[in-house]
Amino acid sequence: QNEIVMKKAVSQITKVKSLAFIPKRFARTMVNYQTEQPGDHEVWGKFEKDHARFYNPHHFDPTHEDYQNDIKKLSRNTDDPVKLTLEDVSESVYHDWVMGELTWSTAFLATYAAFEGDITLDYPWEKGPLSPRFRGEHVLRRYPTGEERCIACKLCEQACPAWAIYIEAEPRPDGMRRTTKYDIDWNKCIFCGFCQDACPVDAIVEGPNYEYACVHREELIADKKRLLANGDKWEPEIARNLEALAQRVESGFCIKK
Repeated sequence: QNEIVMKKAVSQITKVKSLAFIPKRFARTMVNYQTEQPGDHEVWGKFEKDHARFYNPHHFDPTHEDYQNDIKKLSRNTDDPVKLTLEDVSESVYHDWVMGELTWSTAFLATYAAFEGDITLDYPWEKGPLSPRFRGEHVLRRYPTGEERCIACKLCEQACPAWAIYIEAEPRPDGMRRTTKYDIDWNKCIFCGFCQDACPVDAIVEGPNYEYACVHREELIADKKRLLANGDKWEPEIARNLEALAQRVESGFCIKK
């Protein structure tokens, strides 16, 4: 009876072997049902060698689960292997799409994203909030009277790790020291905030402006006139940020650098 079952399997496999869509490794393996040995070892791959015991007639078992799965996979358990039935299509769709490992995770993420609020900003007409500690374009501040805050102590120049600040100063007729040249090279600057921390009178501050992109490198070298203009423009917002930081320090929420 085993011989009859084996002959039927061989005839069915030989018919399936001629189909173009059957992988060569299956076709080459199935031929060995008619032989006494697993086949030519030189052309056999790892798959055939690992599964040779299922295709050797010396210990061939047609009721083996692996053999039955191979027969069902190759012949689709129909009289005409080329013809697809609705059952084959529905089974393939069920295993590949309904029970696929990515199906339910994708469906969950799609459902979550459908009800999630919009997080995209219509820049530059819409802008997100900035922290009071944001370090942007440098500014030189003034006192409410209009007098420059900078006293030309050059602590910011000494504190700068990138050597991006260059200051020249001389005494005024009233005896006060004021800068005659104050340049910052933003090509070198790393926006660490050391200059702002070193200043004893809060004269040099990194403001909230981050929109100062340019075409030429020379445009990123700011002189004293430009820094004072930036301070006049952003003074209200800078004052609010410094006040907010002072309140946080008083409440113990953060530590002043």
